[in-house]
Amino acid sequence: MSVSARPGWMEKPRPLTQAAKVLALATVVLLVCVPFLVIVSTSLASTQEVVDNGGWVLWPSEPTLDAYRDIFDGGIVTHALGVSVGVTVAGTLLSLACTVTLAYALSRPGVFGGRPVLLLVLFTFLFPPGMIPSFLLVKELGLLDSYASLVLPVLVNVFNLVVLRGFFQSIPEELYEAARLDGAGDWRVLVSVVLPLSKAALAVVGLFYAVAYWNSWFYASLYLESDHWPLQQVLRTYVVAGAGLTDATTGEATVTAPQTVQMAVLVIATVPILLVYPFLQKYFTKGVLTGAIKS
Repeated sequence: MSVSARPGWMEKPRPLTQAAKVLALATVVLLVCVPFLVIVSTSLASTQEVVDNGGWVLWPSEPTLDAYRDIFDGGIVTHALGVSVGVTVAGTLLSLACTVTLAYALSRPGVFGGRPVLLLVLFTFLFPPGMIPSFLLVKELGLLDSYASLVLPVLVNVFNLVVLRGFFQSIPEELYEAARLDGAGDWRVLVSVVLPLSKAALAVVGLFYAVAYWNSWFYASLYLESDHWPLQQVLRTYVVAGAGLTDATTGEATVTAPQTVQMAVLVIATVPILLVYPFLQKYFTKGVLTGAIKS
């Protein structure tokens, strides 16, 4: 009896194909890791070593934390780091609370005004407001030079709302009915049934919000004075624009090695999100795919 040929995707990869995949993967890893290694190494190098190597160091011969001491010695970066942490934590919690409640309301059939509200939300996604109208609105609300201006204008993201709405719709209707029979109201159903089953989606949406708030600098440049800047705006000013780092209170220069300090600021701005992501990685694919497919 003849055996039918196996499909191509079930065949064992050839050694040449496996070697090509390994080479491609190794190339991608090097392209990602080497630049970050250079940044970290430069931030840990001494001033003279950075100068001798033309501004970049792949591996410091005598690692030093002088650049980080200059940053955390009561300077503007220390204050900006606190601002970024506060805005990220508060903004993520508020955005999650508003997105969850709105997504739950729009996911339930028969909600009064649900369809028009959903269309209105999707309209803002297709036709976002311009920079000038947004600035005028923030100004009229009295939010200029206020940390609320970094949170309220972007409190609910439409993509995150659609993902959560789709995830809530994927929960079996029998669970909602069972909770109703036990006398649970809408809030009780949301807290006791929906949220415990939505940990994957909540983790993904929370990560999206946290990364967005942490990396935000544009709104800070529009709405805040320099003494209220978050870390990303300081990073843009002192690394991209090449400005000198100054003390937050005296305004005097505090560093003598701009390149090492710039790279240290870059490391400080990058590491927190890198530390958070591995803990949420297992929820990432499941949360996004489930919400997107069911929506």
